Amino acid sequence: MAGTVLLDVRDDVATLTLNRPTALNALSVEMMQDLGAAVRELAARHDYGVVVIAGAGDHFMAGGDLKDFARHFSLSKESRQAAFRALIEQHVNPVIDTLQRLEQPVIARVRGACAGFGLSLMAGCDFAVAADNALFTTAYVGIGLPGDGGASYFLPRIVGRRRAAELLLLGDRFDAAEALRLGLLNRVAAPAALDAEVARLATRLLAGPRRTQAEIKRLLLDSHDASLQAQLQSEAEAFGRCSADADFVEGVSAFLDKRKPQFKAG
Repeated sequence: MAGTVLLDVRDDVATLTLNRPTALNALSVEMMQDLGAAVRELAARHDYGVVVIAGAGDHFMAGGDLKDFARHFSLSKESRQAAFRALIEQHVNPVIDTLQRLEQPVIARVRGACAGFGLSLMAGCDFAVAADNALFTTAYVGIGLPGDGGASYFLPRIVGRRRAAELLLLGDRFDAAEALRLGLLNRVAAPAALDAEVARLATRLLAGPRRTQAEIKRLLLDSHDASLQAQLQSEAEAFGRCSADADFVEGVSAFLDKRKPQFKAG
């Protein structure tokens, strides 16, 4: 990686930092590539229990790097179409798919601008915690693009089709209070308290049963394309697998003993 994305694993937390603070962490082609490499490394490692995605400096991500994109203007229409399609297919799409399929919960820590792919990335995380001065927009329609990173997949499922159409077709800005009301955020905190709020959430998740968390993530992901009957069967199979785990015994025993469960790590 060239430094536009940093990955640090310590104390059971993997922190993935978007690292172009002077450009508001705008997504350049180089960052697309670095982000893909970082997420592939995450998928190959097993020494963490929670992922936190954050932006360096005062912003999460202000969408795509338009100066970088403009360098493609000299290409023919056909070549430009092929180039941008390949960028999305080869670098953006695998990032979202891999994050969705990680067994570990993923938390977006958002401050400042969260636009374009930044909003899609946030929506694709399992949790999102934002500073109360954060600002959001899909932004795509303003530059003649329909969206990427799962925007058209996540937004209807989170906010409903009609509000998703409004967010994508109008591209208006909205604040953290509105994002919370729409269900795009789990929690909002004062800027000075944001890191502590994310840490509290990560600590709670790290104390949970890991196999169960992985099964919940898989069930939620698979539910979008499953029939009720298929989902019921998947739940039965996951229930059975978890019941064979030591964490099930610990959870039930702790409840009966009126104490806090001590689930195993990993």
